[in-house]
Amino acid sequence: MASRIEDYGLLGDLHTAALVGADGSIDWLCLPRFDSPACFAALLGDDGHGCWRLGPAAGGRCTRRRYRGDTLILETEWETPEGTVRVTDAMPPRDGEADLVRVVEGLSGRVPMRTVMRLRFGYGRVEPWIRCHDGHLSAIAGPDAAWLDADVPLSVEDAAARADFTVAAGERVAFTLVHQRSHEDRPLPPDPLEALEHTEAFWTDWMGALRYEGEWGEAVRRSLVTLKALTYHPTGGIAAAATTSLPEDLGGVRNWDYRFCWLRDAAFVLQALLGTGFISEADAWRQWLLRAAAGDPAELQIMYGLDGRHWLPELELDWLPGYEGSAPVRIGNAATGQFQLDVWGETLDALHLARDADLEADQNAWDLQKALLHFLEDHWDEPDDSLWEVRGEQRHFVHSKVMAWAGFDRAVRAVEDYGLDGPVRRLRELRDRVHAQVCERGFDPERGTFTQFYGSNGLDAALLLIPQVGFLPWDDPRVVGTVEAVQRELARDGFLLRYDPDADGGVDGLPGDEGVFLACTFWLVEGLHGIGREREAHDLFERLLGVRNDLGLLSEELDAATGRHLGNTPQAYSHVGLVNAARHLSGAHRAAEPRAIAPQDPSHEED
Repeated sequence: MASRIEDYGLLGDLHTAALVGADGSIDWLCLPRFDSPACFAALLGDDGHGCWRLGPAAGGRCTRRRYRGDTLILETEWETPEGTVRVTDAMPPRDGEADLVRVVEGLSGRVPMRTVMRLRFGYGRVEPWIRCHDGHLSAIAGPDAAWLDADVPLSVEDAAARADFTVAAGERVAFTLVHQRSHEDRPLPPDPLEALEHTEAFWTDWMGALRYEGEWGEAVRRSLVTLKALTYHPTGGIAAAATTSLPEDLGGVRNWDYRFCWLRDAAFVLQALLGTGFISEADAWRQWLLRAAAGDPAELQIMYGLDGRHWLPELELDWLPGYEGSAPVRIGNAATGQFQLDVWGETLDALHLARDADLEADQNAWDLQKALLHFLEDHWDEPDDSLWEVRGEQRHFVHSKVMAWAGFDRAVRAVEDYGLDGPVRRLRELRDRVHAQVCERGFDPERGTFTQFYGSNGLDAALLLIPQVGFLPWDDPRVVGTVEAVQRELARDGFLLRYDPDADGGVDGLPGDEGVFLACTFWLVEGLHGIGREREAHDLFERLLGVRNDLGLLSEELDAATGRHLGNTPQAYSHVGLVNAARHLSGAHRAAEPRAIAPQDPSHEED
């Protein structure tokens, strides 16, 4: 059985990522990219689906572990009756083939050690042809090849590479795994200690760009490192998570593939990166966004591949039983075919945010915005599937309309503040029409709150974004009432659900339950702070920091009753939420916060 989700640490080389359990087992690794088939897939099955364990021969959970400073070099230590040993794991940032380095170091005594590596390509389905050579081992299957080099003799048993050895105080034993396409020549293995030095230097230099002086610096830095680790360096795209099919409901069917880039993440990611000094990463993300969204605005998708690929068909892998029996295991994501109105507004908002931050001007960005606005003008009044990708009936979701408003508002500002060409009178009219409709049809005056969709009895945590995007000011009674209603009705043990799956007869069309959503709870932190409940906001933020695992990582959701992490991990949305909430509480967000715009009488405005 795989470890608990919160027991995993993250390794990454800006092309892909690996998950390492507290027992020293790498149970998830896709090569050569985040969205490639996994060669270690025990996370979604068992050891027979591929893993690489390295630790004391007696087994067991480590005594302690940590990242080396602000890097992705993971140091895991075991104290045993025979002595103490450390395993240092890293994936050096790369330009070519993928390298995974593991170095065993004796700290005291003499500790018997064991390594067992089962490579299984194709998400655990394909057993490679394994051969031992002088000092190394090769594994080949179809298009994939991997080479394992070790400082100790390796043997092959049951299609697995094995070694038993003893490490004494002061001794080091290194292992390197290199992946390459099988039709290409074997690459030279890296020197393990040089690879660790290179990895440490890379992360240290990268963190030198940080410009954040608020509270909770350690948590912010770790979240930014995690966000960088989820970046696909060749394109600047940022994966929503490193995994697929980790369940939102243990044993249930809410299991999705998150190894893609969501457009709705764009504005939040840009806020986090720009607000902490990482300008080049923000610009690379904007360029990815421009390339991915280019084309017919009617064909805009909610997500794209790491390289901007449009086609992400959803398939089920029936040979994998799923994490703790949570089936089906899915790759690809059928939500690409949904109509989610908010993404037009979020894309427009993100591009305007980049303009406000003085990223280098790009005429293509404004041309794209104008095309998106033309589509939005014709379709903003249609029902959609919501930002939560519900698979039930389409409805007039309030958040979707608010983001349509934001799209028109950012276009008005582009014309007024930057002198760009556009029909400003018509854009103002559209902005005001959307605003009036949302306030009339999306607000329940008896309960004093906006609702999930027009006429709904349910609420939605995304309503907390109404003041953040400038639709209404923080001190508006409707905003205060909405923050309080969302906290009251969607809270579970102090954390927030995205929405109540049972409200209005079951809005999402799926069976089962789900955990509390961590990004939404960070939005509540900002909401409480925004309406003046600062101590409560501070306390909730501290509680959220407390649910990070021992390495500072967050998944998508949490079982509030047990404290177990749920959903794909580590989750970019959760870590972006942490960074932006810390900035909000520290006052570092104010320069970039949208101002609330009151509806105007368009009859006196120019075209």
